[in-house]
Amino acid sequence: MIRKVKEGYRVVAESGRNMGTYKTKEEAERRLRQIEMFKHMKNKK
Repeated sequence: MIRKVKEGYRVVAESGRNMGTYKTKEEAERRLRQIEMFKHMKNKK
């Protein structure tokens, strides 16, 4: 999930854990896609 914060955009896990803060929404969306890809790869094994 991506949340708008004072510093920019924050990627937040379902558990509430901060996964990084980025200046632009595009950067945050890119990181969120990376996280989802790695979760998918882990479950595939």
